[in-house]
Amino acid sequence: MASSSALSRLSNLHNHLRPLDSNNQIEGLVKFSPEVYQALSSGRAVVALESTIISHGMPYPQNLETAKQVEEIVRKNGAVPATIAILDGVPCVGLVFYFSVSFGGCARDLALSACLCSFQVAGRRNGATTVSATMFFASTVGIPVFVTGGIGGVHRHGEETMDVSSDLTELGKTPVAVVSAGVKSILDIPKTLEYLETQGVCVVGYKTDEFPAFFTDTSGCKAPCRLDTPEECARLIDATTKLKLGNGVLIAVPIPKEQSASGSKIESAIQKALKEAREKNIIGSAETPFLLARVNELTGGASLASNIALVKNNALVGSKIAVALARLREHSSKAGMN
Repeated sequence: MASSSALSRLSNLHNHLRPLDSNNQIEGLVKFSPEVYQALSSGRAVVALESTIISHGMPYPQNLETAKQVEEIVRKNGAVPATIAILDGVPCVGLVFYFSVSFGGCARDLALSACLCSFQVAGRRNGATTVSATMFFASTVGIPVFVTGGIGGVHRHGEETMDVSSDLTELGKTPVAVVSAGVKSILDIPKTLEYLETQGVCVVGYKTDEFPAFFTDTSGCKAPCRLDTPEECARLIDATTKLKLGNGVLIAVPIPKEQSASGSKIESAIQKALKEAREKNIIGSAETPFLLARVNELTGGASLASNIALVKNNALVGSKIAVALARLREHSSKAGMN
């Protein structure tokens, strides 16, 4: 467990953040770090980041180190990182350092999908946001680009279990561009793509014709669309907003080639872990954490190394897209004033 002093720092952190603008629909509830507030106010590029990478996405201390490195990558490429979490019942935007110090080595039960956010807020509890919850808050405060490792999807045998990630439905109703390495092959990728199509989500392969499968750059599934530059992605996001489609965009970035080489080894471990999960009747929300931990164990840490590499690569691509989008909107704003 976290020390009492760490928890005390966490509970008091939101007092140092700036409240949400009073014109917003959830007045007074969300708070920003000064850096993120100033960036949004001036139209600078901001990249949303989830906090579950710290709370349970990776083991300690890699979770803490990776979170800090991802923020550094975003800054180095001209954007402002905005890690999102709920602290003492207050949704906060832009706080990776404090959150990671307080929870980096202890939290395993704080991951929040969008449906649980109101419960945490009402109870003044703490929580790390998953993809769906991070999308919701990013959209609420006007952050159009969100970087993650991989999104959730339709689980294998999902037609029987109805186990479908809320990430997919959130993409169908929340106008945020999500930059990820596709979905993990522990999921049913063809059904996931079908579900995204049903939700009206534009799925893009970044510099690839094939939808990536997280640990590998190939899945056997064709990407519905392809774009090759941050500027093209920015124009797509801007067009989606102007058309008021009301849904998100998924930009799927293949894992770097040097890490993809170990993909076959990881895939073999995934198949073994899936078999073990079935034998132990591990299902529902417990399945993915079990599978990821078991795969990392079976691969001798290779899957964790690949996970870290692809998250960093997504941060690189996502920050460039965010910068291109900010420039595009600034240019459009100036042109409209002439």
